[in-house]
Amino acid sequence: MSEPSAVPDRSNAPPHGVLMPALPVGRVLDVVRAPAHVLSTPGAAVDPADPGVAQLAADLLATQEVSPGCVGLAAQQVGRALRVFSVDVTGHPRTRTCHGAFVLCNAEVVEASRRERGREGCMSVPDLTGDVKRARRLVVRGQLPVTGKEVTVETDAFEAVAIQHEVDHIDGLLFLDRVAGAHALHPRQRYL
Repeated sequence: MSEPSAVPDRSNAPPHGVLMPALPVGRVLDVVRAPAHVLSTPGAAVDPADPGVAQLAADLLATQEVSPGCVGLAAQQVGRALRVFSVDVTGHPRTRTCHGAFVLCNAEVVEASRRERGREGCMSVPDLTGDVKRARRLVVRGQLPVTGKEVTVETDAFEAVAIQHEVDHIDGLLFLDRVAGAHALHPRQRYL
């Protein structure tokens, strides 16, 4: 575990953003790697108003923020089998709709359509990427940490893929469980 770092003020969410409640100061946590058992453990539902859940939400955002190329992080990836994840696709070149940085608790996919194959990677599987078929239009419902307010996020393109990837994590799945076979796995490119 690293030194604590402040979670930036997210009260000025983008126009289509999710307005996050104030969170405690987030800590940067170590990311768990496959084949750790917690990564294949479906998450337990949480009470979003629990102070421990608010701290986890802040920790996920803080860890994601210092991890280059990371657009989402689930509780399983920091060693906790809970239904909590963060997403932030801000500035990613494949992003069309962007809700800013947010955390959802107890999220469920309500509607998914327009499935297409695309390449995915994961911080918990650092040496591989894989071709995964995901919906490009998505509606997901969940609760915000701290307040427990229920929100519905309607999105598309890259943000839809990122959310589905994180929902898989809280369901105990990795992208490796979604690839069509060994032919759909690729060594991750390293750039100097």
